[in-house]
Amino acid sequence: MNRLAGESSPYLRQHADNPVDWYPWGEAAFDEARSSDRPLLLSVGYSACHWCHVMAHESFEDAGTAEVMNNRFVNVKVDREERPDVDAIYMDAVTALTGRGGWPMTVFLDHEGRPFHAGTYWPNRPRGGMPSFTQVLEAVDEAWRERREDLTGVGDRLLSRMAVHARLRPQGDLPPDDTLERAGAALAGQFDPTWGGFGGAPKFPQAMSLEALLRLPGAATDGRLAEVVTTTLDAMASGGMADHLGGGFARYSVDERWLVPHFEKMLYDNALLARTYLHAWQAFGHDRWRLVAEETIGYVLRDLRLPGGGFAAAEDADSEGVEGRFYVWSEAEVRAVCGPDADAAVVWYGVTPGGNFEGANILVRPERGDLVRPPEVERARAALFAARENRVRPGLDDKVLTEWNGLMLATLAEAAAATGRSDWLNAARANAEFLLANLRREDGRWLRSWQSDTGGRLLGYAADHAAIVDALTRLGEATGEARWTDEAIRSADLLLEQFTDHENGGFFTIGDDAEPLVTRPKDVLDNAHPSANSLAAVALLRLAALTGEGRYAEAAEGVLRLLGGLVAEHPTAFGHLLAAIDLSTSGITEVVVTGDRPDLVEAVQGTHRPNVVLAWGERRPGPLWDGRDGDQAWVCRDFACRAPVGTVEALLAELS
Repeated sequence: MNRLAGESSPYLRQHADNPVDWYPWGEAAFDEARSSDRPLLLSVGYSACHWCHVMAHESFEDAGTAEVMNNRFVNVKVDREERPDVDAIYMDAVTALTGRGGWPMTVFLDHEGRPFHAGTYWPNRPRGGMPSFTQVLEAVDEAWRERREDLTGVGDRLLSRMAVHARLRPQGDLPPDDTLERAGAALAGQFDPTWGGFGGAPKFPQAMSLEALLRLPGAATDGRLAEVVTTTLDAMASGGMADHLGGGFARYSVDERWLVPHFEKMLYDNALLARTYLHAWQAFGHDRWRLVAEETIGYVLRDLRLPGGGFAAAEDADSEGVEGRFYVWSEAEVRAVCGPDADAAVVWYGVTPGGNFEGANILVRPERGDLVRPPEVERARAALFAARENRVRPGLDDKVLTEWNGLMLATLAEAAAATGRSDWLNAARANAEFLLANLRREDGRWLRSWQSDTGGRLLGYAADHAAIVDALTRLGEATGEARWTDEAIRSADLLLEQFTDHENGGFFTIGDDAEPLVTRPKDVLDNAHPSANSLAAVALLRLAALTGEGRYAEAAEGVLRLLGGLVAEHPTAFGHLLAAIDLSTSGITEVVVTGDRPDLVEAVQGTHRPNVVLAWGERRPGPLWDGRDGDQAWVCRDFACRAPVGTVEALLAELS
C-alpha cells in the first residue's frame, strides 16, 4: 500500500514508490505492529542527505531487502526536518548505543515506542567491518522472536538516557557576567589559525559562535578576536563551501581547508551565514563581507523562494545521481564558456588541469579575502553561471518550514534595514504574509510544515513559535509597522502557554496539545541552528524590551537559570544562547524615534548594535511611547529615558 504519496514532505514522497510498505509516523503503524506482533523499523532522514539517498538506492529500492522488511517489521519513514521531536528522541538512543549519530538513522522499536537496537547507515553487503543491512534485519528479527525479554531490558535502559535535557533542573542563578568573555577565550583556543574556523575536519561554519565573538567589546579592534573573525569569514567565503557563481553556502566542508563541501544547501545555514556576514560588515566595515551577505540573500531569493513568498527548505547535494555534479568544472569547460576572459577565470577560481576534486574543479578563491571581482572575472562569472543554469539542477525540497523561514525572515528584515534595500524589505513582508496565511491556524497555533499540494500540516514546535516571535519582532523594527509587533506578541503568548516547563523552566519541544511520545524532549543545544530555548530566550528578552511585558523577560530568565551551569562548562555548545546571556547581563538599550525622522532611524539600523531595540513609526501602547513626542530620538534603559536628541551625531554619541 502506498501511504507516503499524500505526505507534505518531499523526502517521504521520494519513498512512495519503494517496494517497502512504508507507514508515516503515527498510531496506525503502532496498531499494525501490535496486531501482527512485529517490531517497528524507524528510518529517519531528510531530502538533502546524500547517504540517505545511497541507502535508499541500495536497500529500500531492492525487492529482496524490501521483502525481508515487510515480512518481519512494520516500517516507518520520518523526515527529521518535519518531525524534529521524533528525530531528537531516537537520536539519543543511537548515540547511546553507538557513540555517534547521523543520518540515515535506523532504529528498531517495540510496540510502546521503546528502542532496542539502532544505527545509522548500513550497506547492502558487508564491507569495512560493517554487516549488511539484511544481516542486521535478520539478527534483530531473531532476537525479537527468541530473546524479547532481553530487548525490553535494553529499551528500559535506553529510555533513561533519552531526552536527558528534559530532566535538567535550574541552577538558581543566572549565568555569571563573564560567560561571554569565557566563551570567546574558549573559541579562540579552538581556532585554526591556518585555515580558519574551529577544530578540524569536518569543518562546520558555526555562524552562532562567530556572532557571539562579534558581541564582545573590541571584536573589530582586538588583535586576537579580529584575527579569529577575519580569518574564518574570509576562508569560508573563499573556499569550496561557498558557491562562487550563484551565491550561498553548502552545508559544511569535509576537510579542514574549506575545499570540498557536502554540497547540499540548507535554508537555515544561508539565513544564519548571511546574518553573520552582514553583522561583520557593520562591525568591521569590510565591503567584501557585505558582498557575501548580498549574494547569499540573492541565492535564497532566486533559488529557494516559492510562489507566494515562502522559502523552500533545501537543495540536494546530488544531481543526475552524482554528488556535486551541478557545481564542478573541468578546465576545458571553463575555457570554452568564458572565451577571452578564460585566463582570468582560471586564475581567479583556482582552476587546474587535473582538478581539485575527483578530476574536476570545485571553484574556490585562492587569494583569500580578495572577493570583489574585477570586470573580466565578473563577465566570466556571469557566463559560467548562465551555462550552469542549463545543467540538471539538484532536487529541491519545496516544503516550507516555519522555523527555518523565521530565521530567514529575521535576516531579511535586518539586512533590509541595514542596507536600505526596499526589495529585501518587500520580500520580508511577503514572507511574513505567506507564513501568517498558510502556517498559522485561526486560533494562533503555528504549524510546522507547508507544501503546495498538501497545505499546512503538523503542529508546530517550540522552535517554530520562537523563531516567528523573533522574526516578526525584527520585521516590526525594520518597517515601523505595529502589526508585526502585535503578531509577535500573539505568538509569544502561545509559546508561553503551550510549551513552558512550569516546574523547571525553559520550553519543551512539543506543546501540551501534541501527541504523546515515549518521553517529552527539550531542545537546548545550539547545533546546526539555534535551539528552541536559545531562540526563545533571545526573542523574548527583545520583545520584553519593546513592550514592557515582564512575563517575557521572566520566561527568558527561566531558560538562562536552567542552562546557566551547562553554558559555564560548555560555552561553545550554546552559541545562540550566549546572545541571550549578553542581553541579560549587559542589558538592552531601547531607542524610540518619534515623529518623522528617517535619518535617526537609519543611524540606528545601519550599525551593529546587537543589544539595541528600536521603536519608530506607528505608535502602540506601552511604556516606550508614553509621553514622548516630537521629531527626535529617545535613548532608554529599562524604559527610563535620557533627554531626547535631534541629530544623528548626538544619537550616536548617546549610543556609544
